[in-house]
Amino acid sequence: MIQRHRTRLLLVALLITLGLYLEIAGWFDAAQVLNFARGYAQHWWLILILIAAQTVLFTFALAGSLFLWIAAPLYPPPVATFILAAGGTLGGLGAYFFSEFLTVDWKQRIESSRSYKLLHAQDNFFTLFAMRVFPAFPHSLVNYSAGILNARLSHFIVAAILGISIKSYVYCRVIYSAASSLSVDVLLDVWILGPLVLLSAMSAGAVYVNYRRTSS
Repeated sequence: MIQRHRTRLLLVALLITLGLYLEIAGWFDAAQVLNFARGYAQHWWLILILIAAQTVLFTFALAGSLFLWIAAPLYPPPVATFILAAGGTLGGLGAYFFSEFLTVDWKQRIESSRSYKLLHAQDNFFTLFAMRVFPAFPHSLVNYSAGILNARLSHFIVAAILGISIKSYVYCRVIYSAASSLSVDVLLDVWILGPLVLLSAMSAGAVYVNYRRTSS
């Protein structure tokens, strides 16, 4: 598992390095490519395609989160947030129901994850919401864990919509601003990322307090 994550991080680093080299060498104009792509963003059907693609990927525990890097540079934050929240929620529902057909081996892998153990200990809205809004928390594990545990569907849906929307809007603001200005200075703005970190900490604290209250 660790080796796989290292390989992915190395691949991302190589792609970023290649992109910067091509930009400096004058062989790649990021502004022109972005403007070309935004020309297609005017078509309503592209939004439906992005939502549908995410739904399929999240249903089968594939890399649906990568669509953040497609939607965020192309659309203003509110529209990109809608696309990501709709695709993430529908894909989450697909995974929730598809978990019934998982093999024993896959169920055992999921049951050994911290997402499953946390939901098993505290199956409530606040836990699901904290998982959704916390940065870099794996949505696929949350989806399948909730399905295997038969978590309350109303809690699952509302937590997915709210959590994914809040987190996506923050990320989309950062990426859209950086793409528009072609600057990464916005990534260091504490007033943009700070609220998400604070909300994540508050959510995690609420889950812990609820756990102490119910276990005492």
